[in-house]
Amino acid sequence: MDISVVIPAKDEQESIPELSQWISRVMEQHGFSYEVIFVDDGSTDNTWDAIQKVNLINPAFKGVKFNRNFGKSAALHTAFKLAVGDVVITMDADLQDSPDEIPELYRLIKSEGHHLVSGWKKKRHDPISKTIPSRFFNFVTRRISGIKLHDFNCGLKAYHHQVVKNISVYGEMHRYIPVIAKWAGFTKITEKVVEHRERKYGRSKFGWERFLRGFLDLLSITFIGRFAQRPMHFFGTWGIISFLFGLGFTIKILYDKVDSVFISKVPLKRDVTEQPVFYLALVALVIGVQLFLTGFLAELLARQSVSKKKYLVIDQIGMDEVKSKKLKV
Repeated sequence: MDISVVIPAKDEQESIPELSQWISRVMEQHGFSYEVIFVDDGSTDNTWDAIQKVNLINPAFKGVKFNRNFGKSAALHTAFKLAVGDVVITMDADLQDSPDEIPELYRLIKSEGHHLVSGWKKKRHDPISKTIPSRFFNFVTRRISGIKLHDFNCGLKAYHHQVVKNISVYGEMHRYIPVIAKWAGFTKITEKVVEHRERKYGRSKFGWERFLRGFLDLLSITFIGRFAQRPMHFFGTWGIISFLFGLGFTIKILYDKVDSVFISKVPLKRDVTEQPVFYLALVALVIGVQLFLTGFLAELLARQSVSKKKYLVIDQIGMDEVKSKKLKV
């Protein structure tokens, strides 16, 4: 199958019939074999009924229904595991993403060999309360991740099937899938300017709180991506720095004490335990030892997980096993 289109939907009963007709028209014009997977993410309206009606008209349109709202990341993760297309394309159900972009996104993956193509809504039809925070978070994400994309949160993206089969999306991580893909080794990432249409039905499901959660998720995946397999590099480095910092203060305290007793014989103005630097040294030494031990224990756990890790094999020759599976090493 050429294309799997994944569409999370929450309270989008008005949009689904029109969106489905649009997708069908584009696919038939270009001769693609395809499937469309709607994920009803705990809708409170008749979204699921609309999906069922579309399925009766065209069996290529499929659906998954959650018993409650789990969020966009859960919807994408579930659909990614079910998708069978060579190229997986995600889009929102609110008609703000244009299905007319699908053929070019498909070409960028299949013909130009990209792992991931992210849409860039260069001209947006959103209020300033959404555009300014979005630009800020895109800037921060570019700086931290090193991925030169203008719009990480664009719902319109295309993936090689190997990408979606070998990443996990949870929490609010859907906006950082390019970062997750990069840490998984899928580094051929690019972007394409796409049309952003005004919302035709309903209202936006996202509020200000998503930016705080998104920023925390960015820190999480950045830390895990860099240090999951080598935690001692993080904890050990800061532990040594803290320990040396405390050791330096300790040597200073001891030198002042020895100087006052044996060399200058001038009594200290305050006892050692009454000096703030004594407690700074003590805290720094303790924290340094704790961080180092934390790194050591984390390193032991990481080594055990590596021994059980399943590594991705993306191609084989002269073997009977199925390609693109996870092989236990």
